Amino acid sequence: MSESATSEKAPKRNGKIQSVERAFALLEAIADAGGEISTSELSTRSGLPVPTIHRQLQTLVALGYVRQLPSRWYALGARLVRLGDHASKQLGGIARPELVSLVQDLSETANLAMLDGDHMVYIAQSPSPHAMRMFTEVGRQALLHNSGVGKAVGAFLPEEQVRAILGRTGMPAATPQTLTDIDALATQLATVRARGYAVDEQEQEVGVQCYAVPVPGAPAPMAVSVIGPVSRVAGDFVDVAVPRLKEAAARIGALMS
Repeated sequence: MSESATSEKAPKRNGKIQSVERAFALLEAIADAGGEISTSELSTRSGLPVPTIHRQLQTLVALGYVRQLPSRWYALGARLVRLGDHASKQLGGIARPELVSLVQDLSETANLAMLDGDHMVYIAQSPSPHAMRMFTEVGRQALLHNSGVGKAVGAFLPEEQVRAILGRTGMPAATPQTLTDIDALATQLATVRARGYAVDEQEQEVGVQCYAVPVPGAPAPMAVSVIGPVSRVAGDFVDVAVPRLKEAAARIGALMS
């Protein structure tokens, strides 16, 4: 029996099953690559030999968690959608009490968003009590470069991953305030990283401002935010909002870890 076959069947000393670890490592590598990838690139990213990758992918394709494209590249399969949908709903449910508490303290809409592929996806929300309020429906996507949650997450991703994501999504200008230069964004993300929070200053929608912080210890890159009209959330609002956001993010991360 070959060494690779033996290692895939035998459990590791720490109790983990190596073949299961490898399967999930390949799924994450496909996701990190934007959802599609070649076998050779999978080998480079995972450090696994191509024959081992082929065996793993054959099983994942048969189960529907991976699909092979006409180009012979591999992409994430449809069966992951159901799992992801249930997982995001559960995570949103965990965070909701903290979002409600944020709204009670700040009187503005609070959101939780998660990085899914190349986009941020909103997975939970608690609306502001004001008649005029910002509403971001659960399931809506946002780009990394012009959203508070996107910048809060992007600041703590490897720069090469951020550049790869933006290379695929582009940096469209939603408003005159949107940053469309990747180097200028990299400079802004360094500031976000240093101060621990991000701001969307009318970059997605004119008249709307958002503050966001990353969720430490979350199972996937996430950020929690508050959003409202500039007339209410500019100026000194940041001094109250950011500490509360950081407290809520820490509690959400602890609940999810």
